[in-house]
Order: sequence, then C-alpha cells, then structure tokens
Amino acid sequence: MKHVTPATGAYNHPIMSDTIYPPESIYNLIPREEEKAMKAPRYMSKFREQVKLEKEVNKAPSKTMGPAKVDVPSPQKYLLKHSKEPKLPESTFPAFEKPFKYEDDELHSKPPVPARTDKPLMGLHSNKNFIKTNAVENIMTVPRKPQPVYAYTKKGDKQLLENSGLVPKYIKKKDYGQTPEYLLQRREEVKRAQGEYDNYVKERMREGAMKQLSGSEEELGRASSPVPGPLCCHRHSSKKI
Repeated sequence: MKHVTPATGAYNHPIMSDTIYPPESIYNLIPREEEKAMKAPRYMSKFREQVKLEKEVNKAPSKTMGPAKVDVPSPQKYLLKHSKEPKLPESTFPAFEKPFKYEDDELHSKPPVPARTDKPLMGLHSNKNFIKTNAVENIMTVPRKPQPVYAYTKKGDKQLLENSGLVPKYIKKKDYGQTPEYLLQRREEVKRAQGEYDNYVKERMREGAMKQLSGSEEELGRASSPVPGPLCCHRHSSKKI
C-alpha cells in the first residue's frame, strides 16, 4: 500500500519495523508455569554485632551537658491555660475593690426585666389631675443644660468632653499636692529674718554681760591690787573673754 504525503503529494513506501517477532505457532497456546525471579540474599556484614557493642560503649546518658539541675515536673501539675499570663497584684485600697463603672451607666442602662412571678397591682384609682400636674412641672422645671461634647470623626461621632482628657483638670497637674514655690521662698525669708534677729539679740546680751563683767572686775581690782585703778582696769579690760 502506498502512502501519499499531504504537503507534496509524493508517494512514500511503508516503514518496516526493526523488531523481529518469532513466527506464530499453535504450541504457544499451551499454558506454562510462570517463572519467578529469585531474589538475591540480603547483604549482612559480619561486623554488625561488633559495631553495636562499640557504639554502646561510648554512649552515656547526660554525658554532654550533665544531669538536669531542675526538678522534673509532676504529671499532676501540668501546664494550665493562661497560667503564664502576668497578673496584677491585689489592690490594698478599698476604693479599687469595687468593679469599674462609668459615670453615665445609670443614664443609659435599661430597667431590669420583671420576673415571671411578678403581678401588677390591679384596681387602683387616683383623683390626681395628670394634665394639670404635668403642665405645672414643665413650667417650673429648670431647663436642662446640654452636656458638652466633641466630635472626633468627620462623620460626627461624639463623645463627652468632661472625661475625654481635653479639659484641663487641676488634680492632673504635675505639681498638684506640692508646696508652691512662693511659699517656700517666704518660709526661707522668715527663717533668715528670725536668724538675724536672734544674732542681734545674742550680740546685745553679750555686750550687756561684758559691761557688767568689766564693772565687777574693776571693783575687784581696786580692792585687791596696789596698782592704781586706771592701770588695773586697763589691764583687765585688755583680756579677751
């Protein structure tokens, strides 16, 4: 059979296969036993047991770092969840023992749901004129001032200004609870004036004592010394006391 090439239109001879098959025979239909390939025996070194012994001789538990110097944890004391998280110490101030609560919680909190066993009071009548009472209360009520707020987003989200940190608080000052500087200066001035006054009084008292002492020495000198009085007084007055 001739083959035609589509591109050139030339005739090609069929290609012969290089594989040569044996001729067909009816004896090939006879069933034969399948021959299994024999597996080669596994290689086992004759030094295997010797290598095991030499390996165990050089081994020792905890030989590199030594035995552990910490107690082995008990199976009963296993690691619990959140046990490694840091915890704040218990407060010693009674004001912090109460749970934290916002100041305006009572304004936004809803009343509790009534219990299933609660029953409303029935059959109560009142002669109160609610229309007149409400009118009088609205007339006499002082208009409520709006709470100062500030918007912290461009969409107009608001928050109370009092607790926002934008309003200056006196108790938040750095020098709150400390003595003012002018009081310290005034205290130093008072101390300095008192010291000068004490020094002046001591000096005056010393001068007065010196005068009394010089007079008594003059009298003693006149009575005991044969030297004339002015010389004796001059000698005694020249001494330092």
